[in-house]
Amino acid sequence: MSFPILKKYLARLSDASGAASSIWLDHEGKAHGRFFNCTLSSAFQPIRQLASGEVRAYEGLARSVSAQDQGLSLWRLLDHAASDDESIELDRLCRMLHAINFFRQAGDGPQDLYLNVHDRLLSAVSSNHGHAFRRILDALELPLQRVVLQLPAASPQQGWLLNYVSDNYRRNGFRFAVNVPSAREGLLLLDRLRPDVLKLDARELQDSEALLALLKRSAQDHVALVFKRLESTPALTVLRQLGEAADVPLLVQGYMLDEPRADLLSTEREVVAA
Repeated sequence: MSFPILKKYLARLSDASGAASSIWLDHEGKAHGRFFNCTLSSAFQPIRQLASGEVRAYEGLARSVSAQDQGLSLWRLLDHAASDDESIELDRLCRMLHAINFFRQAGDGPQDLYLNVHDRLLSAVSSNHGHAFRRILDALELPLQRVVLQLPAASPQQGWLLNYVSDNYRRNGFRFAVNVPSAREGLLLLDRLRPDVLKLDARELQDSEALLALLKRSAQDHVALVFKRLESTPALTVLRQLGEAADVPLLVQGYMLDEPRADLLSTEREVVAA
């Protein structure tokens, strides 16, 4: 492990789930957390470069701990949390778990960590978005520059809020990604938000004209494009054609390539299936 403060912190954590701390380690060294009666841990889905198959990043996903399967998605808990304070608590717990479980495995490698921001958190946190999480990373001496915070798609009425939150993240030193429902919406957001990453749905590739325009404009502005939810061979074929037509690199993510797992891949270069 390349992060000595993180190593010392992990050494102090109890490996017993009944301990007073809300975070503990299991016998494999994986960090788990407690939220009410739920036990949480992390799963990571690779984000790959389309042309080479190289893993460039991982998205951290919250999972319940289950002996029967790989764990169930817990993101819906935020939709039903009783209060904004509980939403904030769960979100911060998940981010801390993901950071611990990612950096204890990734070391000082080149991969980034993408972390979701639930849309409820945009309004629940009154000011200085990202400050609390930055303090955690600073305390553990983890590299802020390798963390990308993912903002949800926003309605036109939430545009001002997205501007405010993204500016807060930038002031706190974070890079940020924005999920957009379409290529045309992505083009509109490039000037307004100046994101580091745009994420689009690989199931929505019909508007080739707007997609090509977005690919070229993003390359000019040094904005990465990630096509998420890649789940079919036809979508993969279309993305390859778009990348070749625009002559720009694309990033892809989806169950067709990788399922989320607790362990990071031991080999970072694999060929994307044709």
